[in-house]
Amino acid sequence: MYNFKKMFVMLFLGFGSGLPYILLISTSTAWLRDVNIDLSSIGFFTWITFSYTFKFIWAPIVDRFPVPILAKYGHRKSWIAFMQMLIFGSLLLISNINPVENFILFCIVGVTIALAGSIQDIAIDAFRIEYAHINDQGNLAAAYQLGYRLAIIAATSLALIFADMNGWSMTFKLMAGLMCLGFIGVIFSKEEKNSELGKLNFINSIVEPLKDFFSRFGMFMASIILLIIATYRLTDIVMGPMATPFYIDMGFTLTEIGAVVKVIALAASIFGIFLGGILIKKLKIFKSLVIGAFLVMITNILFAYVAVSDKSISSLATIVAMDSLAAGIVGTVNIAFLTSLVSKKYTGFQYALLTGFMAGPGFALKGLSGVWVNYLQEIFGFEHGWMGFYITTSMLTIPSIILLLTYKKFLTKHEKTL
Repeated sequence: MYNFKKMFVMLFLGFGSGLPYILLISTSTAWLRDVNIDLSSIGFFTWITFSYTFKFIWAPIVDRFPVPILAKYGHRKSWIAFMQMLIFGSLLLISNINPVENFILFCIVGVTIALAGSIQDIAIDAFRIEYAHINDQGNLAAAYQLGYRLAIIAATSLALIFADMNGWSMTFKLMAGLMCLGFIGVIFSKEEKNSELGKLNFINSIVEPLKDFFSRFGMFMASIILLIIATYRLTDIVMGPMATPFYIDMGFTLTEIGAVVKVIALAASIFGIFLGGILIKKLKIFKSLVIGAFLVMITNILFAYVAVSDKSISSLATIVAMDSLAAGIVGTVNIAFLTSLVSKKYTGFQYALLTGFMAGPGFALKGLSGVWVNYLQEIFGFEHGWMGFYITTSMLTIPSIILLLTYKKFLTKHEKTL
């Protein structure tokens, strides 16, 4: 019952974490494409999520200071609660902005949502790591991923169907209301005291966590680990912003995308989330990482087939299901992998640093994804341009596979010490 309650808490925190991010990188891009904003601008728009990539910069502040007034509820919870309130207000504000007439203002409010969401994630990640022993992190990661996936379906399937009937303004007001669900995780949780987390000053809050990480793994292997992290999810990150615009360009309506594609994606991703947890239990982290990488590469290539085929909702739904299954597995495995690398002395900063390395290269490339598609379409035509985009993004997984297999001995030895 005790572990179940912790999973319940992480479920709702995962929902609160996922909703603002998915609204920015997926639902907002659907809104922009629906009102005929060009693909290049949509790609550039995704750069507003820079705060998620570079959140390790302000992670030391989140690690050291609680939010005044709310601090009595717990160090981590004070940040989570405050950021959730800020996201709620910003979503209400952006719901009243016309992106065609005020694209810059639309982006500015989006930056605010992204900044608040990234700070919330720092606090949630640290909260989760301190919430349970490493042996239970797989279950907490699965619960968090489930909440995150439920947020995805709310921010995509529900939002798209609702937007088709009621418009985008009302849709984002609804999303603001759903953001309140994340607060349930704050209300029903009791923050665990991390006795290993010291009061850090501004100098050693950055230097000491870095020294700790590199001293534990050594300069060379620490660099290799960071390279693996940086390349492991490149495919998912780069193709993500173009997914919904791709469906719209293929002739699918918002309702078709929301009612069929996204619902099937949710079911498949939930199965993938728990399958990822099972893989970690049975095969351990290293083998699960390798399996996940191959699955992502293969399933992403299948979208190239959709691009050059006749419109078929069943064909698209099948491929989306396979892709979501792979994404669910990879999401859970990747969280467990990153968690295994973090010291409890510096949870917030080190986890934020690792996720920053994970998202960094993808962040740079995803902003150019619209330009990428337009360039390929100019050379190969509309359908074959989309096909080329998915083939080339699939190849981005190869470097991580090579690194994983090359340094198998070290990685498997590390997980045996956990």
